[in-house]
Amino acid sequence: MDGVVGPGGGVAARVRAVPPVLGVEQLRVRGRAAPIDVHELVTAEACWTAARAGVYGCVPLSVAIAFGLDPSPGMVIVPLVGFLTGLGFTLFGIWISSLVPSINSFDYIISGLLTPLFLVAGTFFPLSALPPWAQYVAAVNPLYHCVELVRHAAFGFRPLADLGHVAGLVIFAALMWLLAVRFMRRCLID
Repeated sequence: MDGVVGPGGGVAARVRAVPPVLGVEQLRVRGRAAPIDVHELVTAEACWTAARAGVYGCVPLSVAIAFGLDPSPGMVIVPLVGFLTGLGFTLFGIWISSLVPSINSFDYIISGLLTPLFLVAGTFFPLSALPPWAQYVAAVNPLYHCVELVRHAAFGFRPLADLGHVAGLVIFAALMWLLAVRFMRRCLID
């Protein structure tokens, strides 16, 4: 490092870097010891993961545009829809992780719950092709609300329906937050 930076004030660069590194390390250690509550921990983790979901949701949209989807002004809300959906499902994952005994148990959740949710979300085929009971299941499926919001962002908004879809995602996220905080508190504090 001395060959790149050179001595400053008669002190070698490798020695000169030690005090700032120690200072930053103290900041990191103090940050880990900061008093935070379970709801703050759960909320921060969920918001960080939801922010990533919002950004990652732009990738398939960009690919679709590259393959010929006409961009529309409504597409700017796709990251927000991704954030809201990601928030709900992250909180769902936090809640489930507080319940299952091992990571292998997640296979049952994925196969038994998440895969069927994808099938009744209206992503791959119209819901009108499904039996009536499956259409009712889709109405409470958060993925259905996400798919409809993204579809309407690309092809034209339907204000009243979209407000209902946003409400569905907000209710899902709020319910999952309550469950995640309650059950994670038991895991972390008890």
